[in-house]
Amino acid sequence: MAKAATRQDQNADDAEPEDQAPERALDEGKLFDYITGRAVKDNDKEQVRQRIARAIIHEYGIAAEDMEPDFKVKVSGKNRKLDIAVFRPGTEHTAENLYRAVIVEKEPKVGTKGAYRMRDPDEASKEFAVLDAVMSEVASCNYGLWTNGLEFFFFQKEVTRFDIWFKPIGDWPMGDDTIGTREAASLARMRPADPAMLRTAFRRCHNYIHGNEGMPKDAAFWQFLYLIFCKMYDERRRGEQRVFWAGAYEPFDPAGQKEIRRRIAPLFEEVKRAYPELFKGNEEITLSDRALAFIVSELSRYDFARTEVDAKGAAYQEIVGKNLKGDRGQYFTPRGAIRLVVQILAPQETETVLDSSCGTGGFLVEVLNHLNRTFYAEKQLKAGDENTQEFISIRDRLANYATHKLYGADFDPFLVRAAQMNVMMAGNALGHLYHMNSLEFPLGHLPGVKVAKDEIPLGSIDLIMTNPPFGSDIPITERTILEQYELARRWERQGEGFVMTQALKPAVSPEVLFIERCIQWLKPKGRLGIVLPDGILGNPGDEYIRYWILRHCWVLASIDLPVECFIVEANVNILTSLLFLKKKPIEVIQAEDLGNKQDYPVFMAVAEKVGFDRRGNTLYKRQPDGEEILVDATFEEKVRIGGRLHVRTLHRKTRILDDDLPEIARAYAEFRTKYPEPGK
Repeated sequence: MAKAATRQDQNADDAEPEDQAPERALDEGKLFDYITGRAVKDNDKEQVRQRIARAIIHEYGIAAEDMEPDFKVKVSGKNRKLDIAVFRPGTEHTAENLYRAVIVEKEPKVGTKGAYRMRDPDEASKEFAVLDAVMSEVASCNYGLWTNGLEFFFFQKEVTRFDIWFKPIGDWPMGDDTIGTREAASLARMRPADPAMLRTAFRRCHNYIHGNEGMPKDAAFWQFLYLIFCKMYDERRRGEQRVFWAGAYEPFDPAGQKEIRRRIAPLFEEVKRAYPELFKGNEEITLSDRALAFIVSELSRYDFARTEVDAKGAAYQEIVGKNLKGDRGQYFTPRGAIRLVVQILAPQETETVLDSSCGTGGFLVEVLNHLNRTFYAEKQLKAGDENTQEFISIRDRLANYATHKLYGADFDPFLVRAAQMNVMMAGNALGHLYHMNSLEFPLGHLPGVKVAKDEIPLGSIDLIMTNPPFGSDIPITERTILEQYELARRWERQGEGFVMTQALKPAVSPEVLFIERCIQWLKPKGRLGIVLPDGILGNPGDEYIRYWILRHCWVLASIDLPVECFIVEANVNILTSLLFLKKKPIEVIQAEDLGNKQDYPVFMAVAEKVGFDRRGNTLYKRQPDGEEILVDATFEEKVRIGGRLHVRTLHRKTRILDDDLPEIARAYAEFRTKYPEPGK
C-alpha cells in the first residue's frame, strides 16, 4: 500500500532542498509580512494588508524595497500611521519621498443575506480622514488608497492655485506611473491578476449587484457572468478596437457611466449572436449605469488571457459555488481532489476528455490548466516570460484543445451554461458541453442528446474524470434507463464470483449506474477517475459491483479522502474515495473468463490531511514539537522603472500547507516508473 509520505513543500521548485531548508519557529498567532519578511501579529486587518501588499508588488510592479508598513508621518503636529507607504523608486523612506499612501481596515462582515452594500466615495468620506490629512500635508504624495478588503477607494491628488482636490479614480497607475482613459483598453495597460485579488474582484462585483442593486443572488450571478463573457469576447477580438474598458474617472460621473453602457450594450448583442448555443437572444443587462460602470471598471484592468488558468478557475468557482449548488446530489468537487485526479490521469494533447456530470466545469478547467503548464514546460518557459508570439501560440493550442477535445454533460441547464463560461475563461474557447442526462444517453429528449450522439458516441472517449451525483435518496427508477445497465439487474453469487440475472431492480443509486456508463463511454484502454462514496468499495452488499468492475477494468489506483474534503467546500459529511480504472479490451476480458488472469500491482493511498480542518481553517505542517515548518521561498518581481522592465527576486519565508494530495500525486508518478500501467 502506497501511503502519502511526509515530504516537505509541494512548491519544491521555489524552495531550498529539503535537507538544506532552514527551519525556525513562527510563534502562534503570527504570520510573515510580505513586504519585510518579518513576523507580525495575525488578525483580520493584517490579512487584508498582506493581500494588498502582494497586489501592489505583483500587479502594479512596485518593488518591495520601495514600500514600508506602519510608516509614521507627522501631520499638523500629530503622528499619523500609514498601513503601507510607497516611496519613489530607490529613494530613502522619508516623508519627502512618499508617493502613495494606503490605509487598511479589516474586512466587513457580510450580512445574513450574503451581501454587503458597497458605498460610493461620498458615503464613505468619513473613513478617509487620515488619508486626506497625509495627502494634503505631504506634497509628494499623489495617490491614496483606502480599503477594507472588499471596498477599494483610489484617489489622485490634484493641486490648483487655491485648493487641493482628491479625485476618486477607478484604479491606481502602474509602477511606471502610466494612467489614462482610453489607454485602459490597450493590452499593454491591462495586467495579469494576482490570484487573491482576482477572487476579491469577483466577490466585489457579485456583491455589488446583489447588495446594491437588490437583485436575488442567482439573478446577480447571471448579470455578472454576462459581463465576464463580454470581457472575454472583447479580449479575443484580434485587430479590433477594444470596447470593454473604463476611463479613470468615468465610473464616478453619470455621463461617464452612460458612455460605458454605450460601449457595452452593443458588445453584449454581438456576444449573443456569436454564441447562440449559450444565449437565447432575449437576455439583457439590467444593471443600473452605476453598477455596470463599477463592474466594467473592476474587470477591465485585468488581462484574463494572461492571468493564470488556476487563478481564474478559483475565483470563478468561489462565486459559482455560492450560487448554483444543486439539489440532486450534486456536490461541487473540492479543487484539491480535482487537481489530484487530473495529475494522476495526466491528459495528453491528443486525448479526448469527458466529464459526464460536469457541474460548473471544475475538472474540465483543471485539464486546461494542466495542459497550459505542459505547453509552457515544453517550451521551457515560465508564465510571464514569454514574448507575444509564444503567448499567442500557447493560447491558441489551448483554445484548439478546448474546441476539439474537451467534452462535458450535465442534467442541469444552468450548470451547463456556467461550465461553458468557465471553460471559455480558462481556454479562450468553448468546449463541447451538452445539456442532457448522461445516464439516459443515447436516449432522452434534452437538447444536447442529438449532437452528443454524433460527437461522443459510447466507446469513443480516451479519459473520463467525474464526480457523479450520488445517494440512495435520489434513486434512478425509470425503466428505460435501468434497462441499459448490467448493474441495474439482480446478481446472484456463483462460486467465487457472481452471475447476472435478467431481473431489473426497481431502483438503483445513480453512482452505481455512472460507473457502468463511464466504462461504456471509454475506448478500450481508456481511463477513468471517479469520485465515489466509500460504501461501494467496502459494503458487503455491493460486492457484485466490485466483481463487475474487476471483470471489465484494471484498477489503477484507489485513494481514500478525509471527510474534510467535502464537508468544507460542499457542506456534505460523507467519506469518499477516488477510484481510477482502465478499460480492458474485449479480448482481455474473454481470455480472463477462460482463466488466463494475470496479477498486477495497484496503487493505494490514504489522504489524512487536505490543507484545512472541518471548519475550513488552513492547516500548515508542523514539527513534532508543534512548531510550524518554515522554508525559504523565492518570488519574482517585475518592476518597471523609467520605462524599462526590471526583474527582481524576492526571498521570503513561508509555511507549508499540510496537504497530502500533492504528495500522493508524486508518489503515484514514482509508482508508475516502477510498475507500468497494466495493458500497456
